[in-house]
Amino acid sequence: MQDLPYLTSDCPPLGGRIKVRPSDFLVEEIPLYEAADQGTHSFFCIEKTGLSTLRAIREIARALGIPHRNIGYAGLKDAEAVTRQVLSVEHVPPERLMKLEIPRVRVLWVRLHANKLRLGHLRGNRFVIRLRGSAPGRLGDIRQMMDFLARRGVPNYFGSQRFGARGDTWQIGRAMLRQDWQEAVDLMLGRPSDKDRGDVLRARRLYAQGRYDEAARAWPYPFRDERNACLALARTGGDPRRAFFGVDKTLKRLFLSAFQSHLFNQVVASRIGGLDRLMAGDLAFRHANGAVFAVPDPSVEQPRADAFEISPSGPLFGYRMTEPAGEPLEMERRVLEAEGLRPADFRSPGAHKVKGGRRALRFQPHEWEVLEGEDEHGHYYEFRFWLESGCYATMVLREICKTELTEGEVTA
Repeated sequence: MQDLPYLTSDCPPLGGRIKVRPSDFLVEEIPLYEAADQGTHSFFCIEKTGLSTLRAIREIARALGIPHRNIGYAGLKDAEAVTRQVLSVEHVPPERLMKLEIPRVRVLWVRLHANKLRLGHLRGNRFVIRLRGSAPGRLGDIRQMMDFLARRGVPNYFGSQRFGARGDTWQIGRAMLRQDWQEAVDLMLGRPSDKDRGDVLRARRLYAQGRYDEAARAWPYPFRDERNACLALARTGGDPRRAFFGVDKTLKRLFLSAFQSHLFNQVVASRIGGLDRLMAGDLAFRHANGAVFAVPDPSVEQPRADAFEISPSGPLFGYRMTEPAGEPLEMERRVLEAEGLRPADFRSPGAHKVKGGRRALRFQPHEWEVLEGEDEHGHYYEFRFWLESGCYATMVLREICKTELTEGEVTA
């Protein structure tokens, strides 16, 4: 994300490190609705430390002896953090869930409900973040920047966690849309880098050498799809399309979503100086309900944007995405054409089907507060705020720090 511009580029940088330890980054879901306390589905809140949501779900499913697809969730949460989120499962007694003993996962409560929890059933997330390694005495500057961001809006970039540990999941999604299966498989299984460690690095090197059976055995337990793809390559004499066909559908959707996110970030960057200004032809995003509407005359709607009721929207490209008009349309088309793609490419029979949508170009931190303090680990600034679902807290801190945030070595 180093090439994405800052909105507050005129303000002095602060620097710093986040996630020096998991307790420095706390996230708690704000539900879209409460459980009804009756029904066949058990809603249960977990507190996890140092685990991704999908990894935690797989561990819970294994402990319950059920397919991981049976567990519903509203959103994905950071791995290197302490996070509290609600999951759901049907026909599992609450007392069994409360007795689960899984490393780094704790069940806090269980309530019954009538339906499965679905992705997006989330109002927002509340954050408590401690920033370390920054110069003391800057609290006044930080509060001024936070006030500016609350009025003008934070660039609604997708954060680096959207693009995986290696930062390349969007490239896999692009390869899928281009139906370049060799590229997709090479990115998923090979091309070892300095971000790879241990058995994962060994597995990637074995794949690069064409030793698919050995690579399959080298992939650690959580990397089931990578292991299965290597086995498929061994069976088929190295057929990348057949190997990628067996990858879990959820994972493939994440790859495509990462590519949508990458393109959206480019559109935000192209409008960085006017994220709060409507243009003729824009599709305005209503923050209250997520609906969009056309803006033929910006002067009529700009007061609502000034009040943060609405914002310009950007593309989550897909074959059914509603397009803006005028200059906003031209800006979006240039981003997609630079990748050699068209909206129709997001629909390929038997390969993928991405409808698309719209997303606000900016977001507002709510009920924000910044404190300065010191604990046994040293000086820190503590940020408290909540954000609507889909917005990244790291983007708030990125604007404050004026750097790609360094994540400190996580300790227990």
